[in-house]
Amino acid sequence: MRRDIAQAIEGITGVPPRRLEAMGGGCVGEVYRVTLASGETLVAKAGGKQSGLALEGYMLRYLARHSRLPVPKVVHADDGLLLMTYIETQGGLTDSAQAHAAELLADLHAVTWERFGLERDTLIGGLHQPNPPSESWVAFFRDHRLLHMGREALAAGRLPAGLMNRLEALAARLGRWLAEPESPALIHGDMWTGNVLARAGRIAGFVDPAIYYADPEIELAFSTMFGTFGEPFFRRYGEIRPLRPGFFEERRDLYNLYPLLVHVRLFGGAYVSSVERTLGRFGC
Repeated sequence: MRRDIAQAIEGITGVPPRRLEAMGGGCVGEVYRVTLASGETLVAKAGGKQSGLALEGYMLRYLARHSRLPVPKVVHADDGLLLMTYIETQGGLTDSAQAHAAELLADLHAVTWERFGLERDTLIGGLHQPNPPSESWVAFFRDHRLLHMGREALAAGRLPAGLMNRLEALAARLGRWLAEPESPALIHGDMWTGNVLARAGRIAGFVDPAIYYADPEIELAFSTMFGTFGEPFFRRYGEIRPLRPGFFEERRDLYNLYPLLVHVRLFGGAYVSSVERTLGRFGC
């Protein structure tokens, strides 16, 4: 057992941990399932200076305060240690779980704000995600999502300069395909399978958010990139919040350029080819 983590947990909760079990999925540090002497189960994420764990705690608390999305309760959050309640899981994203997810996300996307962005910057995959409050969604997506992450990937040596030039050309023409949504919507922001916890055909919780106010279609697009949600989700979501024509045909691929660029910045490799194919599809 990591004595430093155990001591920190006891100092926060007043109860000594009986067991720490390593869990997968930590982007910024080690993740443990913690069993306290009282029998309570928590999740602990341990990080270092500027790990972003304090910001992750802020985002979970923001979702709990401003929405009805089920998320872990934050017990403690600083960059050294994030401590939160443990969510039991059982089974995967069945059709009924996907339909439940659609209801939960449609409800989340009904939460609005006066601007696109957020009151502070956030993180996605441990990377800086700028959120300056903005009047225009198209300009926000262009400048603070596509061009920002493209430049980060270029500076890291993972996006070729020629592709960056093509990305800039696409960014200048976004108005051909994107329009301003009716209102900014609160989104989870990192909607892939690993962040969606299911139990017995229902959604038990969502973890690892990357929140801001956006066109909710960017969330829907991301949910298809790795096959997280499919027809059962979109059928139920569309019953609550009908999709505008052209989402699956065009806008989904445009919006998925952002998470693709995140993955280029983090990993490079095959994700570069995916970016190139999307740019080619839109004539850039």
